[in-house]
Amino acid sequence: MTAVPRARLSRAVEAQEGVKDLILKRGLVAGDPLPTESELMEELSVSRNSVREALKALQAVGIVEIRHGFGMFVGRMSLSGLVDELAFHSRITLQDGRNHLAHLVEIREILEAGLVQRLIDLGPEADLTSVADVIARMEAEAAVGVVSPETDRLFHDLLYRPLGNPLVSQLLGAFWDVYHQLRDRLGAPDEPSDDVARRHRDIYAAVLAADRTAADAAVHAHFDGVRNRLERMDRTTA
Repeated sequence: MTAVPRARLSRAVEAQEGVKDLILKRGLVAGDPLPTESELMEELSVSRNSVREALKALQAVGIVEIRHGFGMFVGRMSLSGLVDELAFHSRITLQDGRNHLAHLVEIREILEAGLVQRLIDLGPEADLTSVADVIARMEAEAAVGVVSPETDRLFHDLLYRPLGNPLVSQLLGAFWDVYHQLRDRLGAPDEPSDDVARRHRDIYAAVLAADRTAADAAVHAHFDGVRNRLERMDRTTA
């Protein structure tokens, strides 16, 4: 493999910082168009190669979005890179007897236990009508087979939407995506489908009743099934 000359690498890094500074100084937001390559070359006083390397690096971390045939735009926040990294390293640790996935599940459990308390703080301002619809769908699926992963994920997404924090959905989605990528290693769920639906309803009911103790208990009970699958996997790989 041919090493990239240090001077060239330095110019590309400078170009990256130049593009980020330009975005900030112009007050651009996600989705706004960026100058063309030629315009960036002139404005940043760097070569085309440096601009292209900078744009590739910024695209990899979601700061820049390149739409072929349309141009370049300020990127939208995405945790896809984090998901891939966490999933990959979780696979590695599973191979040598350690289980980082269990740590991720623990973090998500702690996060959701706090989020339900924030929902209770909102009181009547938290409109959970759409959550009731998802629970009905979940119970209908459980009655004929299994609760689909899509329905399960939708429940959590809609439950916390009244908090108005877009990072919540992205973080929970990142944890979910890592877990989903490793589902082949986890095996089939231990819980009956009607128990899965009931545990979700318990969370919803506790939030509606503003019962903080019940809400906390319901969240932790919800994660019992996940912990059981992880423990079973640990025994089979021991």
